[in-house]
Amino acid sequence: MQRTEQEQYVELGIGNETYAIRIQDIHEIIKMQDVTQIPNALGYLKGVINLRGRIIPVISLRNMFGLMEEENTKFTRIVVVNHVEDTVGVIVDRVNKVTNLSDIQPPPDRVGGISGNYFAGIGITDHGLVGILKLEEVLLRN
Repeated sequence: MQRTEQEQYVELGIGNETYAIRIQDIHEIIKMQDVTQIPNALGYLKGVINLRGRIIPVISLRNMFGLMEEENTKFTRIVVVNHVEDTVGVIVDRVNKVTNLSDIQPPPDRVGGISGNYFAGIGITDHGLVGILKLEEVLLRN
């Protein structure tokens, strides 16, 4: 079940791992900014930001994937994604590049300690493997 058509993705880094999101799902990428916390929110929901008059919820992929939170750096970004009728910010450690992935394999049941349900596939590149995030699973996590 290998896909060979080329799609464009934005390659992201979280810790030592590399992930990707389809470029057409990304609204914009912004520098990290102050996030207003929401009382009693789930751990991975960091809070909300005001993006040009729109209130956007912001989640931490680090927290969602069970990694320790780290201090933000000058490379930390919020990737604002569009999914269905929602706009959500996703905090990542860094944004690497826009890339084409032509060799995409189905994900295993688990990728590291993370459920394979969070992945649409695993892209194979000259530099290693890239987990392609399945936004409908990542953003709808309860």
